[in-house]
Amino acid sequence: MGKGGRKLENGDSKVIPWSEIETHNNRNDSWVVILGRVYNVTNFMKKHPGGARLLGSYAGQDATDVWTGMHNDKDFVGKFMKPLYIGDAEQRDTIELENDFRELRKHVEDSDLLRVNPMFYILHLVSILAFEVAGYLILSRLGISWFPYITAATCFLISQAQAGWLQHDFGHLSVFNSRRLNHIAHHLIIGHLKGASSHWWNFRHFLHHAKPNIIKIDPDVKTANLFLLGEVMPKLFGTKKRGMMPYQYQHVYFFLLSPLLLPTYFVFENLFFVVKRRDYVDLFFTASFFFKLFSLLGPILGGWGTFWFFMFVRFFESYWFVWCTQMSHIPNEVDFDHAKDWFRLQLDSTCNVNPSWFNDWFSGHLNYQIEHHLFPTMPRHNFGKIAPLVISLAKKHGVKYSCKSLPTAFADILRSLEHSGEIWYNAYYEGLDS
Repeated sequence: MGKGGRKLENGDSKVIPWSEIETHNNRNDSWVVILGRVYNVTNFMKKHPGGARLLGSYAGQDATDVWTGMHNDKDFVGKFMKPLYIGDAEQRDTIELENDFRELRKHVEDSDLLRVNPMFYILHLVSILAFEVAGYLILSRLGISWFPYITAATCFLISQAQAGWLQHDFGHLSVFNSRRLNHIAHHLIIGHLKGASSHWWNFRHFLHHAKPNIIKIDPDVKTANLFLLGEVMPKLFGTKKRGMMPYQYQHVYFFLLSPLLLPTYFVFENLFFVVKRRDYVDLFFTASFFFKLFSLLGPILGGWGTFWFFMFVRFFESYWFVWCTQMSHIPNEVDFDHAKDWFRLQLDSTCNVNPSWFNDWFSGHLNYQIEHHLFPTMPRHNFGKIAPLVISLAKKHGVKYSCKSLPTAFADILRSLEHSGEIWYNAYYEGLDS
């Protein structure tokens, strides 16, 4: 049978030993295992909607749980997988934790916890549009003196931040049953309401979910030009006398740089992405956002006034976004890929923040970060229903389930950055371990 064949001469499926599967682990030769079946995804990677790097992050590994977690239309996806099938993986004992988590996943599906409550999202979208309209009306009716200006900016800030959480839901295909409708809505929300690229977000964010806090894979921890996270990278950089920043002060300049992420870096990264890929659909929706913004506010604030109003809102939105997203990951383990099982990988790299009406709203339910990472397509209003079972499973297997107050979670960002900076400083200047 040839390398790409599917059957032996007697008609049985080819059984491929794990020792062979694990050698096909690079971009030019990538095999993945899903539900015990081996797929050669080498030539499919660039066509993968989630990006080639996402598939590549599981090359030579079992991708069953990440595939199950991130696809809510498995029959449809399965059609694209059939030509890639090359045989069955050699059976090996699965750990009890994996089996228990897969039982929990089945419970989620059987209990309709993946089913959305349409009214939740309708009201959420209405509130977003209401804040945006209110901001415009305040400026147009009350003028641009300091009080209406600040009040209108606050309305736009709330609208933009909450639209950010809403696009996140559509991006994860957790609102509509139809993949197509989720994609269309995602283009509208992130493009027309936020001025960003849907495909850019997908490639970046799905890779983060596949391997959170994994060095050289998760784009959210590729921050060495500014920050060194965790304990492994600071020690590695310090020992090798690498680093272009005074990382021992990174917990201090984090305050200064975090509000610049959205209005500067992400804007340029978005534009570079869509232009490089010639992604005209995303470019159209992004342009529609700025056309609407300048058409509505230009007659009131003028061209440059509208630009600086936009930057003012984005400045504070960036604070909101950065602290809410990073409180769940920066203080946790940041390490190289050790092919951990899905449950342990997510809990080691993620923490929760105590549920409350305000915390849920303020963070877009990302205070349930653990549940979101375990079940990425679950509608966020159901996270609280599954959390007790996740806690019970973690306790049974001795896996730490971390949940904090909001102030503690924010403070832990700075404590973690300070600790990482000390590790780098000691390794770089004194050759010491922390």
